Amino acid sequence: MDEAADKAEDRATDEAEDQAADEAEDRSAERAADRIEPELARAARLLASASRARMLKALCDGRPLAVTVLAAEAGVSVPTASVHLAHLAEAGLVRAEHAGRHRYFRLAGPDVAAALEALAVIAPPDPTPVTTLRAHSRHNALRRSRTCYDHLAGSLGVALMGTFLDQGLLRREGSDAAGSRPDRPASYGRQATYHLTGRGAERFTAFGIDVGALARGRRPVVRYCVDWSERRHHLAGALGAALAARFFDLGWLRYGLSPRVVHLTDAGRDGVREAFAMEIAD
Repeated sequence: MDEAADKAEDRATDEAEDQAADEAEDRSAERAADRIEPELARAARLLASASRARMLKALCDGRPLAVTVLAAEAGVSVPTASVHLAHLAEAGLVRAEHAGRHRYFRLAGPDVAAALEALAVIAPPDPTPVTTLRAHSRHNALRRSRTCYDHLAGSLGVALMGTFLDQGLLRREGSDAAGSRPDRPASYGRQATYHLTGRGAERFTAFGIDVGALARGRRPVVRYCVDWSERRHHLAGALGAALAARFFDLGWLRYGLSPRVVHLTDAGRDGVREAFAMEIAD
């Protein structure tokens, strides 16, 4: 009897959480349809919570994460994390996904990740000293190679972008076909427009990316983010996402233990050298 009661209580709790998440998403959709101007102050208040900010940063991994994982990242209890996530879902920053009885959360879309990356560019550094080897290793790994939602960031993402520009696969508007890397730290704004060149379309097609399908899609083919750690542009948009997905498919990348961290494999180093004549430093 006790076991049956416990199962019934668990089901009731899950159903209540699911209903709350669904209602939050419905309210978010209604406000998005009705609003005239964005509520910047409300967004700022949501991000002002260190716990919510840590959860959002973890979700920049691009993958859905369980509430327990997000609670651990934020350093709060699971019930507290659930409350925070309900607020974020109501604001349209995250959305819930269901897998059986389990519930996962992911960012609502690449625009949220881009906004967080932009905010990180102007945010002051974390004053908390790095005192453990684990924290130091994680910090260096994030700077070296990470995901920015569904595309690559960090020094790896920036190096790829630079290589594509140098080889004429991408062209910066107002620049020559090659050698168009910016020569100063980048800032956010409409400071650059990049285009996929004919040579680039051929190279990426040969690499296994359906460039024609990208062009027919709703998402812009080429966009950029300003990388918060490198202060340079890294490739975003449909091409950036397709490139990262292709790297994973080929086994050139693997996920690290920490959210957002990815590692270039030995096969990836060899593959990048062969496909793009690019050497990746250790």
